[in-house]
Amino acid sequence: MKNVKTAKCVKCGREYPATPDITTCPSCGGILDIVYDYDYIKSQVSKEDMAAREDNSMWRYKEFLPVEEVADYPKLRVGWSPFYKEDRLAKILGVDTLYVKDDGINPTASLKDRASAMAIAKAKEAGVSTIACSSTGNAASSLAGNAAAAGMETYIFVPERAPKGKVSQLMMFGAHVISVKGSYEETFNLSKEAIDRFGWYNRNAAINPYLMEGKKTVALEIAEQLHWKMTDYVALSVGDGCTIGGVWKGFKDLYAAGFIDKLPRLISVQAEGCCPINRAVMEEKDWTPMEENTLADSIAVGVPRNPDKALNAIRESNGVPVNVSDDEILAAMRLLGETCGVFAEPAGAAGTAGVKKALEEGLVPKDCSIVSIVTGNGLKDTANAIKAAGEPIKLDPDLDQFMQAFPELS
Repeated sequence: MKNVKTAKCVKCGREYPATPDITTCPSCGGILDIVYDYDYIKSQVSKEDMAAREDNSMWRYKEFLPVEEVADYPKLRVGWSPFYKEDRLAKILGVDTLYVKDDGINPTASLKDRASAMAIAKAKEAGVSTIACSSTGNAASSLAGNAAAAGMETYIFVPERAPKGKVSQLMMFGAHVISVKGSYEETFNLSKEAIDRFGWYNRNAAINPYLMEGKKTVALEIAEQLHWKMTDYVALSVGDGCTIGGVWKGFKDLYAAGFIDKLPRLISVQAEGCCPINRAVMEEKDWTPMEENTLADSIAVGVPRNPDKALNAIRESNGVPVNVSDDEILAAMRLLGETCGVFAEPAGAAGTAGVKKALEEGLVPKDCSIVSIVTGNGLKDTANAIKAAGEPIKLDPDLDQFMQAFPELS
């Protein structure tokens, strides 16, 4: 890979060759970061080149990705998700400019498809045909779907609280699904033991540095869809820390290569009942574990596996940590649906809930521009969607009853 220099540990700074199967730092166990040759990237591609490309997927950014030049890209079309300027919602929230990036439109309905597509590409480079991971749901279903399309086998570990919509995807894609009677931390530990024993390719984003490189493509898309004129803020939900770390990496890569001339501040949104990363930033302390007490299962991570990159992203971007209640998340689900026609799962709507709260509490100015990333589709968790939206009106097949239910139509 001519565009990649090395893999560097974010803890001890040691550097290693960026082989396809590298995971954590062999010396200290820290998370690795893929380091690029930005001069080489600038010599290979320009903004004008990018605009002329017909590949409307994450692979349109191949110069910014750690893949071989002859890479066999996965079959499913991942990326280039819709990007909406939402004037109605901006007016309701009281902010000058608001965009919504709907990543729930990806093949298995979440942003995690970006990481899984990268995992498939790197597993092929490594010559491994079986991939495994642990997940609260979205990473699991994205891996299962992308692997099925590539003809690869998967073993997937989920906590038993994972929503049925996500588990049904896993089963439909033919994955070997293990429902673990325990927390996400216990699920993660079991998956790691199995992966180490059987030599499967590790799709766990907190272990595999390449998966963050897949996730960062959402940031590359946002920048291009904004015609390389960045907004002041980008808001997203945070669980393990991999997504916010990837988003920040994407923006930094573009800035270093001269594609954008400013970096946005990140709005890091967590649930009040499970906010170890935001709490560490707010209290200016090291992070400590928390209970997983929120209905937003995708961000119910009490022991984040990628806290270093997440904390670095928030602090380096002069970011804004915002914690939201489950009721605020449910309200944001309704708000996105009613004003934007975007159907978000709880974690997917958390970013928008955080934007609303940050504006109400004066944490960000009203005369700014914001992108809110919706990370997953509402069909992932229909039980909470009904909780957010309410039940339909039930009537007999009688017009008089209908008119009584809607007197404003008389």
